[in-house]
Amino acid sequence: MTLPPLTILLAAPRGFCAGVDRAIQIVERALARYGAPVYVRHEIVHNRYVVSQLEAKGAIFVDELDDVPDDVPVVFSAHGVPKSVPAEASRRKLFYVDATCPLVSKVHREAERHERTGRHMLLIGHAGHPEVVGTMGQVPDGSITLIETVADAERVEVADPGAVALITQTTLSVDDTAEIIAVLRRRFPELQSPKQEDICYATTNRQQAVKAIAPEADALLVIGAPNSSNSNRLVEVAKNAGCTRAVLVQRGVDIDWKALEGVRTLGLTAGASAPETLVEEVIAACRDHFTVELRDVVVTRENVEFKLPRVLVA
Repeated sequence: MTLPPLTILLAAPRGFCAGVDRAIQIVERALARYGAPVYVRHEIVHNRYVVSQLEAKGAIFVDELDDVPDDVPVVFSAHGVPKSVPAEASRRKLFYVDATCPLVSKVHREAERHERTGRHMLLIGHAGHPEVVGTMGQVPDGSITLIETVADAERVEVADPGAVALITQTTLSVDDTAEIIAVLRRRFPELQSPKQEDICYATTNRQQAVKAIAPEADALLVIGAPNSSNSNRLVEVAKNAGCTRAVLVQRGVDIDWKALEGVRTLGLTAGASAPETLVEEVIAACRDHFTVELRDVVVTRENVEFKLPRVLVA
């Protein structure tokens, strides 16, 4: 039987970013240096496949430090943690390694600086996301107001409109965030903004790559976890760019083949916490149903690397 033809537009950049790669290396290096088990507070990155691979090597993932026994190493996830977490680890004399992405740490330092200078902060982000929880936990309660929507931006009130600053979650939709920022700048002319946008380079690049392939694609798959903010944003970006049949899948087995009937051009990308192995898995699954032609669509090339903590390289 002749399989129908399918052109897969492979977005690039896609998949792992430098912060995710660093976080995974930190857990692997800790396991190699200190032996199993190494405890990790929260998923090191939001991807079940990655977590399972690390569990197989001896990592144990827990929700809180209360679940970590004494005298074992613990790693904090790439999303960042409130200051109370390392403080509690120090109180218990736990050896810990912080795998917070350096670009998230940059936002933390901005928050501390604004708090010291008496500015109230407006944080654009998603309630309950670990990165937002970590950022808000860098400063005293009440120092930050969370802004999730344009409507929030229109109604937020601050005690001193002349002393207000903007910070953002790093994994947001660039376009949606721009709309919110425009409202805040109109309402607060003296709003202090970061010199460089907080949304990270990898998030921006992956969204631009999706915008490049979405108009040509009959359907588009984003490989990523349901709790991955950057992956969910890629689905939204694809739909806004003209591909209404954009969906999130975790693995090749999750693909709804009936939904792809009649599709001749398929866009394919992966969130920043999804490994290239899963991209290859999805392509292999497509070959079981189609005669596949691959076409790379490259919008930029990334060469960012983040150093590992000294304790793991000495």
